[in-house]
Amino acid sequence: MNIRQVEKADEPHLAALIRAVFEEHNAPTEGTVYSDPTTDHLYDLFQAERAVLWVAAVNGELVGCCGVYPTEGLPNDTAELVKFYILSKARGIGIGKQLMEKAIFSAGDFGYRNIYLESMPEFAKAVSIYQKLGFHSLDSAMGNSGHTSCTIWMLKSLSEE
Repeated sequence: MNIRQVEKADEPHLAALIRAVFEEHNAPTEGTVYSDPTTDHLYDLFQAERAVLWVAAVNGELVGCCGVYPTEGLPNDTAELVKFYILSKARGIGIGKQLMEKAIFSAGDFGYRNIYLESMPEFAKAVSIYQKLGFHSLDSAMGNSGHTSCTIWMLKSLSEE
């Protein structure tokens, strides 16, 4: 397995990977990353300051991704954990944990003190992982992600690391 930063050539593969995970879980496609036009341009999106997208490849095939992004409307000390998706065939072998740890470590390197995330009930297994990693539930959304179908909001203080 190889974990590296996103490259321009990864864009169509990552868009397909993310949409496949949504379809697998019968998750809403409107008001989510599924229909977000930036999903087709992730390399470009992650050229933003204090942002990074990590991708995992096994035998040259992209199987997962996870990153941090300074979502509009979040406090300056808070990044959003974004694009955490793993293909079903790559789950249960530690790839997700490694990607998540890499993203959280990157957030600290960028000077963030908190990490925020949004999810939905269809991704209950991921939500349980977030809880185990110290994310706490919030009553409402933070920032302006535009992902109106997300109904689960969580926050983690990096000082707990």
